[in-house]
Amino acid sequence: MDHRTPSLPPKTALTRFSVSPLSTMTRRLADVASGRAPADLVITGARVLSTYSERITSEREVWIAGGRIAAVKPAGSYRQVAGSPGMVYDARGGIIAPGLVDPHIHIESSMITACAYAEAALLNGTTTIFCDSHEIGNVMDAAGIEMMLEDARHAPLSIFLTVPSTVPATTPDLETAGGDLTPEKIAALFDRWPEAAALGEKMDFVPVTMGDERSHAILAAALERGKPVSGHIYGREFVAAYAASGVTDTHEAIDRDIADDLLDAGVWIFLRGGPPTTPWHSLPEAIKTITDLGSSHKRICVCTDDRDADDLMMFGMDWVTREARRSGMNREQAWSMGSLHPATRFGMDGEIGGLGGGRRADLVLLNDDLDVQNTWYGGELVVEAKRITPMLDQALSNRYRYPGEAYRTVHIPSVPKLIPDLPKEACTANVIRVALPGIVLFHDKVQLQKEENWDALLSKNDLTFVTVIERHGRTGGKGVAHGLLKDFGLKSGAVASSVGHDSHNVIVAGTNEADMRVALETLIESQGGVCVVDQGHVVAMVPLPIAGLLSDKRVTEVAEETRALKVAWKKAGCKIPYMGFNLIPLSVIPEIRITDKGLVLVPEMELVPLYEG
Repeated sequence: MDHRTPSLPPKTALTRFSVSPLSTMTRRLADVASGRAPADLVITGARVLSTYSERITSEREVWIAGGRIAAVKPAGSYRQVAGSPGMVYDARGGIIAPGLVDPHIHIESSMITACAYAEAALLNGTTTIFCDSHEIGNVMDAAGIEMMLEDARHAPLSIFLTVPSTVPATTPDLETAGGDLTPEKIAALFDRWPEAAALGEKMDFVPVTMGDERSHAILAAALERGKPVSGHIYGREFVAAYAASGVTDTHEAIDRDIADDLLDAGVWIFLRGGPPTTPWHSLPEAIKTITDLGSSHKRICVCTDDRDADDLMMFGMDWVTREARRSGMNREQAWSMGSLHPATRFGMDGEIGGLGGGRRADLVLLNDDLDVQNTWYGGELVVEAKRITPMLDQALSNRYRYPGEAYRTVHIPSVPKLIPDLPKEACTANVIRVALPGIVLFHDKVQLQKEENWDALLSKNDLTFVTVIERHGRTGGKGVAHGLLKDFGLKSGAVASSVGHDSHNVIVAGTNEADMRVALETLIESQGGVCVVDQGHVVAMVPLPIAGLLSDKRVTEVAEETRALKVAWKKAGCKIPYMGFNLIPLSVIPEIRITDKGLVLVPEMELVPLYEG
């Protein structure tokens, strides 16, 4: 397949394209809304949550035609129309609300394809997502992103792309990536794919604020096309220059003060809610810009950012809206922050995010606690009583198939030496200290005494080996760097992942080289995955054969594999979750990281040796 030639799925498929453009349907919708023609579907006996007025109104019904909303009327009004509707659904007093819109997610973090992601999203009442596919971009360049866009077009979910902006995350001097998204490639993605709605998170915020030429050329590719720019920023001192560079949203506001600064600088805030056991739960602090400092919620959304398949099923966008409610918002405000506000941020509030006439009939049925009971996607019932319907099950069976090259991306010619040389004399080691929640890593200097073997040094200093191996075939097997983790907690064996953000090289940590070797060989054989090894045996694994990032199984299967992995991970003693482990090579977040080039100090962007005299 030529990935530069976008194609559309069959019209009969349940996809974003199943609903015709509003421009072709206005006369029909006007006829239905005026009572001159019957609706295809009437959902009656409902309370209606209006995200426009932020009110819940009782005894209402929604008229739907051609997959779009024709009108919201008093309950029972359909009986006065000539002709019977195609179907009447009694909501029995439940709350009808617009489907949720996730303004910032990474599909690859869930380790599933876009088609598989749709199942969990719809179960959670999410009908539209804006995804940044920088992970597959780091592995397979623009071709990988276009594969995912093809995948997205075949999914029973509305998926828009925020074009990856920082691939690689730093420079070839600091890490080896499989992709290099230049300003020209980014411009071409915008021009070829209408669903390329914005520029994805500009993670290299320090170079942006320092006026780096390449970074600003990428910003220009979006801005000259009228596309909004998404951000990623730490540090209040960077806010002014970042906003002045054209960035107008961020999901990285970690507390109320930087959130407040960003709002006043004209930057939308996406409150990131994540399971409290992961590094992604900043909502309770950042929302205090509203609850403590009195700012308006009108330019504030909620988002998920990263979820593995297991957490995606239990902690979706609906859970995040409930977290916003628990943190001080009322029901109507919380749901608006998860639907209308993200739609407005991306200029799509005329299509999604509310129950106005002409909008897509992407709806959910809620109980009083905002738990999703049903989901309608383009007027089709895809989830009922918290279970997928046969229609959705069939749609999920007709998934996009990734081409063969996507299954051949782990290019490691032979297993290299996986532990550093034992220091011959006493020395100082630059080590990476981990701590919950696992985003920021700390630079410690540990005095190593001369020992006869590694066991004594590791035990005395609570250290674990960590090695990053370049897997894109760019260094001829020479891209290997050794380091030491402090306080990682691994009791025995090894853990490994091909999801080493953001260049997605392989990262292996272990207490001994033999188990580290088994872990690496396992990932080479499977062409990607995350695994736990002990005493030469694979204890748990999630195989990820597509780009070393994605499974080709249904979300329920991957969720089960992920649950088993997390049990084994915890039993092995690892103190940060495996998704935090995947961040250890992410060389844009302080204080110290390890890539295939070595130890990187952030934000200095300098390499330092493992040992110093």
